Parts: sequence; structure tokens; C-alpha cells
Amino acid sequence: MTPLRQRMREDMQVRNLSPHTQRAYIENVARFARHFGRSPVELGPEEIHSYQVYLTRERKLAPSSLGIAVCALRFLYKVTLKQPWSFDDLIPASKKPRRLPVVLSPDEVVRALECVTSPKHRAVLTTCYAAGLRISEAVRLRPRDLDSQRMVIRIEQGKGQRDRYVMLSPKLLAVLRDWWRLNRPTTWLFPGERPDHPLGRAAVEQACHRARRRARLTKPLTPHMYCGTVSRSISWKPAPMSGRSSSCLAITVSRRPPGIFASPPRRSARPPALSTCSHGPSGPRRLPSRRQPADARSWTVRRWRWRTSSAATATPIVPCAVQHSRSRSSA
Repeated sequence: MTPLRQRMREDMQVRNLSPHTQRAYIENVARFARHFGRSPVELGPEEIHSYQVYLTRERKLAPSSLGIAVCALRFLYKVTLKQPWSFDDLIPASKKPRRLPVVLSPDEVVRALECVTSPKHRAVLTTCYAAGLRISEAVRLRPRDLDSQRMVIRIEQGKGQRDRYVMLSPKLLAVLRDWWRLNRPTTWLFPGERPDHPLGRAAVEQACHRARRRARLTKPLTPHMYCGTVSRSISWKPAPMSGRSSSCLAITVSRRPPGIFASPPRRSARPPALSTCSHGPSGPRRLPSRRQPADARSWTVRRWRWRTSSAATATPIVPCAVQHSRSRSSA
């Protein structure tokens, strides 16, 4: 390993970049050096510009691949070599086109899952669809990450090295319990060939491609499409409250067009305004003014009680009238 590569690797480790990002940066810098046959220390802005033209015209890389190469060169010359350049002008990033995602219908998802022969792969893809997980997050689940009491799944160190919780539907819980009874995993929920290692992404991707051919789908099918499909087809509904399960939410698959996500309505910031009149035996009457002299004043105000059993809705129920009376003490 050259001193420059070692220094760049240490700079990335100090900044806590993910191992995948470190490998991608090292590979792109190595290709850049092999293209010219010289060390990156001896290369400058002209060589970088010609290399970007080479990647665009001859190799015809996608904008995402070009973006990784640009980020790797920027990190090398800005952080490791500390060059005082204007990197936005000398190493520009390519513009990414905005494309609409390909979304599978619920029928197509069912057909594809039915064509997956391996129970392990079918359980992984079902988890990606039902919980909206990336394939890298689904294969690294552990049995302890499933919380059947709160109906959530804990994702540890997902994309961006962030932990989060996702929903766990009752049907997905039943599928995962059936898989656990079949295989009895201990360390990983979906173990690979070696029980102490998780299942590889490549095996799930190959199973997904074979299922696409068996189902005769015209749309492209990848494990990541299950994650993209669930975020555009799930709507939330407040579950009926019973006992201690007050935080459980039910999910249903919606047939709405892609891109519509129904979120729970917000609770009103304050209750409705108090009524300024009351209905007595003789009909509606106005409340007496405080400035009006009277020995005794009585009025009726409406107090609203709120139904707080649901976390998603807060609607007033039957108001109750409370009679107040104030008597003025004689002088």
C-alpha cells in the first residue's frame, strides 16, 4: 500500500465514513491513477478534466457513477492533498436527471412473491415490501429486533449510519414467525451459508430476477423496488383501541396512484371557541355582561370533552352544560 493510499484511508476513517464509501473512493482514485500511469500527486486540473471527459464520452457512465468519481477526487485533493482549488469549478458534478420510479401493483407483487421458491428469500422480500426496508437492512435483521408488543422493527445502523423504527404489520409478523419455526435462527434472522454470517445481497437479487422471469413481468424487478413500492401504496389508519395496545397502528394497502401517502390528521391545536349563548326554557338568550349591575348572575357555558383514545384523531363528543352562579354580596 502506497503512503498516499494509506493517508487517504486514515482521513476517511477519522471522518467515520462507511466501509462501502471508503472502498468506492479508493477504487475510483486507483482507476484515475492507472488511466494516466502516474501518481495522483503529479496530476492536476487538466488531467482531471480529461479524465471526466473520458468517463462521459468513452465509458458512458451513468450520472450516479460519475458522481462517485467526482466525490472521490474531491476528497483526495481537498482533504488528503489539501490543494487550494475552487473544486466546484475545477471538478464539477454532473447533473442527475429526474426520473419517475417504476412502481409495482399489488397483484404484481403477489405474483412475484409466489414465484420465489426459497422460503428464506421469500421471507426477505416480503419483509422488504411490508416494512419498506432496503435489502442491506433486511438481511442484517436479528430476532431481537422484532418487537411484537409495540409492533415495530428496530433497524440498527441503516443507511447513513442511523437507527430507526419501522412498522411491523400483523401479517408480516405471522410470516416471520413461520420462518423462525422452520429454521430456528439464533444470531441472524436470515443467516447465510455460515450461521454466524448474514445472508448475502447477491443471493436475494438472483432469486428476485428468477422470480421475475417465472412471473413473466414486463417491469424490471429488483429487491429495492419492493422498498419503493411500499412507500407509495401504504396508508395509515388508527387502530381500534383496546386494553394496553394504545400505540398500535394498522396498515392497509391502498389502490391510489403512486406518490400519494396518506398521513394521520393532526390534532387540533385548541378546542372550539366557547359558546356565547345558551338555550334556556324560553329559547336562546345572550349571556349577561359583566358590566350589567345585577344581584345575581347566572349563565351556562359549554365545556367540551375530547376523545383522546386515538392518537391520530381528536374529535369533540357530546358537550356537557355546566351551570355556574355568582351572587353579589350586599354592601
